[in-house]
Amino acid sequence: MKELSNLLGFRESIKVVDATLRDGGLVNDFYFTDDFVKALYQANIDAGVDYMEMGYRASKKVFDESKFGKWKFCSDDHIREIVGDNDTDLKLAIMADIGRHDKNDFDEKVNSPVDLVRVAAYIHQMPEAIDMVEDAAKKGYETSCNIMAISNSQEEDIKVALDMLGKTPVDVIYIVDSFGSLYPEQIARIADLYLNFAAKYNKKIGIHAHNNQQLAFANTIEACGDGVDWLDGTYLSMGRGAGNCAMELLLGFLKNPKYNVYPVFKFIEDHMMKLKDDGIVWGYDLQYLMTGLLNQHPRSAIAFTKENRRDYAEYYKELLI
Repeated sequence: MKELSNLLGFRESIKVVDATLRDGGLVNDFYFTDDFVKALYQANIDAGVDYMEMGYRASKKVFDESKFGKWKFCSDDHIREIVGDNDTDLKLAIMADIGRHDKNDFDEKVNSPVDLVRVAAYIHQMPEAIDMVEDAAKKGYETSCNIMAISNSQEEDIKVALDMLGKTPVDVIYIVDSFGSLYPEQIARIADLYLNFAAKYNKKIGIHAHNNQQLAFANTIEACGDGVDWLDGTYLSMGRGAGNCAMELLLGFLKNPKYNVYPVFKFIEDHMMKLKDDGIVWGYDLQYLMTGLLNQHPRSAIAFTKENRRDYAEYYKELLI
């Protein structure tokens, strides 16, 4: 049984990361207005959130810039248009997706408003992920690495990846339930595994959860209770497919007096509801439950949603083929 103090007590080491622009951008191709981004930035400041992920820094050699909003590419100039010199306690992050980024697009930290570079990679991409981590750290950034789709990985392979990352300058290693297929009991065992490597190499552990089975919040607070310090959330759970751990749930749960959930509710009322009214679709639904249950990538469920299908039973049969 976990220590009750891990759930009810104040833990200074906890960091909350807002991933609304980045994971939420996967829902609307990153077409957020500057007014929306400025309001989200201010809401994070007022709510006491520790880091705000501004989006991806995707390679324009890989993606057609005309088909996405600017937060897909998230240049330093775009960020400065929103935050100026960011003379606040809120730190800024961007994500480099291995195979879809160009490390030459990252300037030295001294010339950038970005504090944290988050590297996302599958286990078979660890050598390239480590190269990106080392490059970003050498340039002066804080770094983290999201090991994606671990529910489809062998434990021994995860151990090898953790050992490889442990020997790098990476600051935080993330547990990522990419398919929303994991349960709290599994998260507890995975957290124990990651935390053992974290203790060996003096790293922090984070969690990024998806809500296919309505367990993103449960899995996040399970990990928190087990000693995981970095917790990702998004406003109104906005994220790819079924979405992520809801920021309003997470800040409402945490017992840190620096966090204030009221600005989150206010931002949701003023801005997130408008996205829903404008027809942007995300969140739990049966098609995402099905891919979560079957431990499958939600790409087919996303297509099901875009096609406005309602033949759920037939779709389930398609997944079983």
